[in-house]
Amino acid sequence: MKAAICYYSHHHGNTLKVVRAMAQGNDVDLIDVLNPSKTDLQGYDLIGFASGIYGFAFHPSVVEFAKAHLPEGKRVFFVYTYAGAKGTGTKAAAAVAREKHAVILGEFGCRGYNTFGPFKLIGGSGKGLPSEADLQRAKAFMDGICAGR
Repeated sequence: MKAAICYYSHHHGNTLKVVRAMAQGNDVDLIDVLNPSKTDLQGYDLIGFASGIYGFAFHPSVVEFAKAHLPEGKRVFFVYTYAGAKGTGTKAAAAVAREKHAVILGEFGCRGYNTFGPFKLIGGSGKGLPSEADLQRAKAFMDGICAGR
């Protein structure tokens, strides 16, 4: 099963760590939405959208990329890293997927290292995250989707 994960990962690379773990051992292309090597997603059986959570939402670049490039009727999933509560971070991306008649298979989220705002003053929160256990859970999530579970 050919898969792509379209991601935005900036501050500490939390999201990139997670999507790299997901790609290991699977036929997955990682596509940075700010510098995409590919924008034609038609040839993929499975498409993921991944971002850190910014103000309770995916980074706008991921949502815009999905609007512009997600083909009709694809199987999709969402991946996110966050500092606090999970919230409803995938809401806008899920709305795009529904508009494109995509089948939403699920989402994976875990905490990441964060130095935004006042957290910078105390050296950040979530040090050491995502953990090796988080990365193993991310890989298991992806393995399950690729196997059709």
